[in-house]
Amino acid sequence: MTEPAFPPLCETEIPAEPLTRRQSVAVRVGSGPGAVTVGGGAPVVVQSMTNTDTADIDATVKQVAALAQAGSELVRITVDRDEAAAAVPKIREKLDAMGVSVPLVGDFHYIGHKLLADHPACAEALAKYRINPGNVGFKEKKDKQFGAIVELAIKHDKAVRIGANWGSLDQDMLTELMDENARAARPVDARAVMREAMARSALLSAARAEEIGLNRDRIILSAKVSGVQDLISVYRMVGRRSDYALHLGLTEAGMGSKGIVASSAALGILLQEGLGDTIRVSLTPEPNGDRTLEVQVAQEILQTMGFRTFVPLVAACPGCGRTTSTVFQELARDIQGLIRDRMPEWKKVYPGVETLNVAVMGCIVNGPGESKHADIGISLPGTGETPAAPVFIDGKKAMTLRGEGIAQDFEKIVEDYVARRFGGKSDASAAE
Repeated sequence: MTEPAFPPLCETEIPAEPLTRRQSVAVRVGSGPGAVTVGGGAPVVVQSMTNTDTADIDATVKQVAALAQAGSELVRITVDRDEAAAAVPKIREKLDAMGVSVPLVGDFHYIGHKLLADHPACAEALAKYRINPGNVGFKEKKDKQFGAIVELAIKHDKAVRIGANWGSLDQDMLTELMDENARAARPVDARAVMREAMARSALLSAARAEEIGLNRDRIILSAKVSGVQDLISVYRMVGRRSDYALHLGLTEAGMGSKGIVASSAALGILLQEGLGDTIRVSLTPEPNGDRTLEVQVAQEILQTMGFRTFVPLVAACPGCGRTTSTVFQELARDIQGLIRDRMPEWKKVYPGVETLNVAVMGCIVNGPGESKHADIGISLPGTGETPAAPVFIDGKKAMTLRGEGIAQDFEKIVEDYVARRFGGKSDASAAE
């Protein structure tokens, strides 16, 4: 057999180019302990949005608190009528009393200028205003109403997200570009024209806001569409043409795995290219479903790609014919649940715990090796294997668990390891 030619070991691996984040203007959102910096090289910020009626103060407070506890660093709420606007300062007060300092973003459409003017307490309680240039007003009122919101943002010293959206694109601009394209010697397809209109809508609106007097460090742009390739193209255009901080999100991503996959694909590509300063994963929840899932997905996108660290990672094998028992699946699920449940407390008392790596493996094939690579890992017995589960801590075999209580014993070992490593405690040694 003729062996293939390989390069010298010193040339085997060419170091990957270090990821260069697009340089953007830093925008401070909020004040006090909950303030967040978007852009300017700051870590990519995770945000989400409530789906409660904002006028229902208690329901909205409860959901905002849940989203914040899950890790949402900004939470957007709908402000669509007087009752909602009147509720905003009360929501802020209740959250502050609970110790929830997450900045609130007001989502305005059509009558935002009126609501902010009529409810100054609302305008003050919000940390940022989100306006859509496609539906801030119609015809001759559009520029006037857009300008009124910008002026109120200047008055109250608030950040503004100018968010163009595929579903509410400025029709006058789109018609003008379509006509221009039809007259061109080499016209492009209609979808390309729509992408150009999206980019221009966001950028022209930002320029208009600056003309009115809003500083660049108070402006965040977004240009959301529902198609993955369209989203990538639009944000590349906006990113090349400006240095505004960018909010990434695939609008109307969908429900369940479809929404998760589509958002992960689109945001993953853009983030890898250095685009994006804050993200939202817009998932359609199941009826009465948990809204915090979109926060978890956003965090996992950033953590999986190595941009941020939020929670300890749990590696688990997918299972095969060697793992006909469901024991390892149940343990992986339980350990993941334990970590998520304990993280709010762990983060307060164990700095750095989010960097923990745990492995729950199902048989001898890759179990011991994978477990050694984790901070703490367990290799459960596969089908026909000796009913014993070696536990590896910091790369070395520490003990072997046997019997019916393996799952409970391992959970205790994980708890003790966290306390010992991240809290400087020594009582965990008893487990070994």
